[in-house]
Amino acid sequence: MFEFASTDDLWFLWLVPLLFILFLLIRYIRKTNLKKLGDPVLVGFLMPMVSVNRPVLKFILFMMALVFVILAVAGPRFGMRLEEVKREGIEIIFALDVSASMLAEDISPSRLERSKMAMSRLIGNMMNDKVGLIVFAGDAFVQVPLTSDYTAARMMLDNISTDLVPVQGTAIGRAIEMATRSFSGETSSSKVLIIISDGEDHEDDPVRAATVARESGVKIYTIGMGRPDGAPVPVTDGGQVRFLTDQTGNTVISKLDENTLKGIASAGDGLFVRAGSSSEVFEIIMDEIEKLDKEEFEEMVYTEYEERFQYMAALALFMLILDFFIAERKSRWLKGITLFGKNESPSNQGTQKEMNIHG
Repeated sequence: MFEFASTDDLWFLWLVPLLFILFLLIRYIRKTNLKKLGDPVLVGFLMPMVSVNRPVLKFILFMMALVFVILAVAGPRFGMRLEEVKREGIEIIFALDVSASMLAEDISPSRLERSKMAMSRLIGNMMNDKVGLIVFAGDAFVQVPLTSDYTAARMMLDNISTDLVPVQGTAIGRAIEMATRSFSGETSSSKVLIIISDGEDHEDDPVRAATVARESGVKIYTIGMGRPDGAPVPVTDGGQVRFLTDQTGNTVISKLDENTLKGIASAGDGLFVRAGSSSEVFEIIMDEIEKLDKEEFEEMVYTEYEERFQYMAALALFMLILDFFIAERKSRWLKGITLFGKNESPSNQGTQKEMNIHG
């Protein structure tokens, strides 16, 4: 595999055609000015040491050196290999509630969008931990298995919506069971589950599921999204936005169920925090997680070979050295040697022409 460390530096390659055009323009002006002095053959006879082709060769060498310098600065990399590396970190799985109630806007811009924004920021700051993502509503699904590829995890997070799980509801217990099975099979005390939900669970017994998970070595933290006084749930119907209503036509008010989330965190030997409009509570959870013992684990990762800019730099230096030792004017010692064909010395043509006239 081949790549450049800094592709932005390749924009400097536009200098090559610009300088080439400038060079041609200067040569054209110079040639025009020489014609004003008289016949080019006679002018060449008066300037026997001036070379027509050497400046062209020197310019080509200079441009090649410039190209190689730009390529070297861009940082070429060749090849990739799969390596086994050891890390010390924590396995963290986020369980994100994507039920319709997470569309409530008592937390701006909405409970779900605020959760995604904070999670993306936290994942972006991770270093050696493994991260996974589970989405749940009336059922639970693994969206991102445990991985160290934070970029892929954040990309998947951006595409999450309430339409992702077809079964509506809030089955936190199933999410906990799914997360417990998703951790690695190795014995570890560094398994963390972070549940982000409004806590409205009407499907199963999440506290019991949290107790079972804790027995398996999983530490559970919960983050409550929403406010106790609640807010209506906006839904889109035929292109129009309205609020969700119950069977009697009354507007449904989704409220934060702190008691359920506190019970889950207590059973999971973790911590419950209530989210606001900022991401500070997420950082509080991560600060607590950082205090946990980290586990060493091995994984296969792709690593680039060593940088190869030195080859480009060496070629650039070689071109500059050649350019330095090639003079623009002819050498008195080597003028008898024809390096560039019959047109190298216009003075020779003039001498031959003169001989033909006298002959």
